[in-house]
Amino acid sequence: MSFTPPDHAPTAKAIKDAAHSLHGRVVKTPCLALSNSRIATFLPQDCAAVMKLELFQNAGSFKARGALLSVDALTPEQREKGVTAISAGNHALAVSWACQAEGVSAKVVMPRSADPVRVRGCEAMGAEIVLTRDIHEGFEEMDRIVREEGRVAIHPFEGECLTLGTATCGRELMHEAPDLDAIIVPVGGGGLIGGIGLAAKYANPTIEIIGVEPSGADALTKSLQTGDVLQIDKVDTIADSLGSPKTLPYSFGIAQAVVDDVVRIDDSAMLRAMTIIYDSLKLVTEPACAAATAALIGPLKYRMTNKRVGVIACGANIGEDKFNHFIQQGREQL
Repeated sequence: MSFTPPDHAPTAKAIKDAAHSLHGRVVKTPCLALSNSRIATFLPQDCAAVMKLELFQNAGSFKARGALLSVDALTPEQREKGVTAISAGNHALAVSWACQAEGVSAKVVMPRSADPVRVRGCEAMGAEIVLTRDIHEGFEEMDRIVREEGRVAIHPFEGECLTLGTATCGRELMHEAPDLDAIIVPVGGGGLIGGIGLAAKYANPTIEIIGVEPSGADALTKSLQTGDVLQIDKVDTIADSLGSPKTLPYSFGIAQAVVDDVVRIDDSAMLRAMTIIYDSLKLVTEPACAAATAALIGPLKYRMTNKRVGVIACGANIGEDKFNHFIQQGREQL
């Protein structure tokens, strides 16, 4: 079986070049076999699962890859004016980190509901923070900053640099676990699953790429159903890193080509998975980071029987108080 990417998608060579560009500048995160007896009891029968630990990445999530490539792509004039971004946390942290590393000014827009530890993290890396009522207002504010200040917007999921960044993660995973039958990927706007799916399909056209969305933030599911980009009316999930209110043409076009299925999970499933991951592996995750595992031990459990499966642990930027509160709630789900 062959794989035909959309015309606008990065080539396999472009992904390889991006990986070489990032070598030594981002973390080549490890893959962990989910084989210890404490977590194996929750997995599908005879499932060989590996977890790609992007929570160990610079700035705490996979977002560092695309953010650094985006800063690399700035012209000298754009570097002088600086950048802006909209994010509930992980993308904001990644842009702040990349700009600090490259000596570029960052003005980051975040909703007031963002975890305070993320806001403080951005400030500690020298970014100027603008807080807005919600993510919808945040996108409007980012657009205003671009118009009035001339800053370049580094979008959280839309564009070639972001796709190339996530594709380097997928490329690493396929090198480390080349025999996978499926990869389960958390979905916000669709940039992560698009890049990972693209790299994976180039390496193995038959691999199954499955997205996981919160039920209260399911823009990609609805876009795939209608065949076009759209904006949902309301985002309602504890997984703020997956809380994109819309899909956009570039990333959605790639997602259409590489995504085989998307499943939806509720917040309680992520709380349960966070608790299982903490108890079994002693890893501190945010809800989004636990989403792929939640799908594997939940709605995908029987489908993944006898399969070799990769799960993406996308990030872990969460404050201690919030994490402890979520774990307490998660124990009620076990």
